[in-house]
Amino acid sequence: MTETNRPVETPRVKQDADYIFHELTRSICPECKAVIDAQIILRDNRVYMRKRCPDHGWFEGIISSDAKMYVDSIGFNKPGTIPLDFSTEVDRGCPLDCGLCPEHKQHICLGLIEVNTNCNLNCPICFANAGIGYSLTLQQVEAMLDRFVEIEGNPEVVQFSGGEPTIHPDLPAMIQAARDRGIRQVMVNTNGVRLARDDRFLKTMAMLNPVIYFQFDGLRRETYQTIRGEDLLDTKLKALDRLHEEGLDAVLVAAIEHGVNVDEVGPIVEFGLRHPAVRGVVLQPVTHVGRHIHFDPMNRVTIPDVIHGIVEQTSQRFVLEDFVPVPCCFPTCQVNSYAYVDGDQVTPLPRLLKVDDYLDYITNVALPKIPEAGEIREALEGLWSASAVPGSDKATSQFECACGPGLEMPFGSDHLNKHIFQIAVKDFLDSYTFNVKQVMKCCVAVLVPDGRAIPFCAYNSVGYREEVREQLTLQQGLARNV
Repeated sequence: MTETNRPVETPRVKQDADYIFHELTRSICPECKAVIDAQIILRDNRVYMRKRCPDHGWFEGIISSDAKMYVDSIGFNKPGTIPLDFSTEVDRGCPLDCGLCPEHKQHICLGLIEVNTNCNLNCPICFANAGIGYSLTLQQVEAMLDRFVEIEGNPEVVQFSGGEPTIHPDLPAMIQAARDRGIRQVMVNTNGVRLARDDRFLKTMAMLNPVIYFQFDGLRRETYQTIRGEDLLDTKLKALDRLHEEGLDAVLVAAIEHGVNVDEVGPIVEFGLRHPAVRGVVLQPVTHVGRHIHFDPMNRVTIPDVIHGIVEQTSQRFVLEDFVPVPCCFPTCQVNSYAYVDGDQVTPLPRLLKVDDYLDYITNVALPKIPEAGEIREALEGLWSASAVPGSDKATSQFECACGPGLEMPFGSDHLNKHIFQIAVKDFLDSYTFNVKQVMKCCVAVLVPDGRAIPFCAYNSVGYREEVREQLTLQQGLARNV
């Protein structure tokens, strides 16, 4: 072949990737739960986790539908507080040494005690996969509470959960045991069925006065058919009315699932603002662990979806700037907002005070130059925390501290407790979104009888739940046979 007949080679051209590599972290394989490297990438203003298991190949899932919101949240990463004691040693590395180990970066704001695995419902969506298993004894719970006090000194919040904790015969005694140990706030996580139907039990709860963390997924009957397996709307509404009659405070807790009730986040907030028993709303994108309906990891609900839904579905009663990342956990895990409610008038706290000036720990390196700045930051840190309990005296005093000095408030502080409303959007991790960086700063932990306190997302995703359930079920089975 002559030079003139030689084929002309097309020059190779380098191409840019269609994504931005944001960071490298550690995660788990959705199939075998092995700990593997994971990439956080930004693409089309969305955030994805991409990872490869040597045995099961590549996996990708969305973790945020708003890349700017995700990246901007890093400024709200508050330095952690070290617990007084640890229960495990560093051996295999995070997340395989949970208990807490000395490499954990935050203390426990909220301790969870799952008193049983049994439930009076059989929901298609249940992160705990409630069913036959174990039921803790009062003595076990008392020992767990004692250990919680050893770890924390003065624990802020304990929440009794399950299964369905209200069907445990010793729940009232467990609540009292927490009170006896000086734990400031006690919560009961419940579907509300027994509260709607059992007068004696309702009266007992009224005497003990825990905050009711109340499962409430929407205002449509078909929402409950899909998420809970039966129409529970009337039961939910009846239970809330009965709580009000007995003077009990409730926080509505909604599991938000793609294609089911994303369009109800605004109506849930509006309902909560109107109902006299409700002090706040927690909106949780469905955690795809345990027992759940099929889902597409590339098309799921994330925190920005919920925030945008609230803004769009409440006739601009709220705006995006009203929602601020929570600094005590990793700031991509939760956002909060607070409002003062006076009839139809709703005034979000961030309209009265530039919350970002106090809680952005990186961008804003200096507090505003006012004498009360330190006190205001401390109050806001308390409100923007997993330990914040709507309707509590502490939250009321913190709200008043943040809004009072130097501000002309169009309302007085009398009966402020009943006028403060909290909105929280909380996203828990599953095997597609599991991020070791976030888990290492988790401040919500499941307390277990052997003395460990296991970060909630690790407990549900890595295999701790199955391990603890098997151990306790076996122990109770052996005890019955002795």
